Amino acid sequence: MSQGIPEDTAADKDPGHKGHRQRLRDRFRKTGEQGLADYELLEFLLFSALPRQDTKPIAKALLKRFGSFPAALAAPRERLKEIAGLSDISIDAFQAVHAAVVRYHRSGVNDRKVLESWSGVVDYLQAAMGQSEIEQFRVLFLDKKNALIADEVQQTGTVDHTPVYPREVIRRALELSATAIILVHNHPSGDPSPSGADIKMTRKIVEIAEPLGITVHDHIIIGLKSNVSFRGLKLI
Repeated sequence: MSQGIPEDTAADKDPGHKGHRQRLRDRFRKTGEQGLADYELLEFLLFSALPRQDTKPIAKALLKRFGSFPAALAAPRERLKEIAGLSDISIDAFQAVHAAVVRYHRSGVNDRKVLESWSGVVDYLQAAMGQSEIEQFRVLFLDKKNALIADEVQQTGTVDHTPVYPREVIRRALELSATAIILVHNHPSGDPSPSGADIKMTRKIVEIAEPLGITVHDHIIIGLKSNVSFRGLKLI
């Protein structure tokens, strides 16, 4: 056999394998994502990256390990490496899909004033952070028209804690000439309810920001399937 040309796998030799892929493609073309179960859509996403493998067991292993389609799609590389059959190249392709989802939602935030597209902002943050296994603290910096200047992850932490330095948040706002900010962090536990520490930190940032003419519009906590707004809870 010539070097560099892979041997036929059992999947290559099995006409049922190729037929299964074609049937899935045909169903997708006819019905879109609505016609596919979660594991079938994961299979479909892996077809190009794993052309010679049966992707059904890999897709089912992903759902079993991570619990849901969104969680599998957003899983970190090191966790994906634990799934038998996923190579670095296939993980690259898989994670590119999640990156595309986040980029899609972020484009709506970039293209208009943030406070005029609140649902789009929340959708973006949910896609970017909702499935993360560690806490992240990010800040959306806005200009005087509430257009987005910058979206920055300020700190990352552990599964239940991220160190936040209020004066550093305001220092960065001044560097960017931002006149308003939106604070965001996630709760990997899935429960977006604010802790006492979350409330204390938010009030400290507001206290420092106000004399400098910087408005804290909100602090959003992103959970697994839902989110809370400090302004909505009247905590700001």
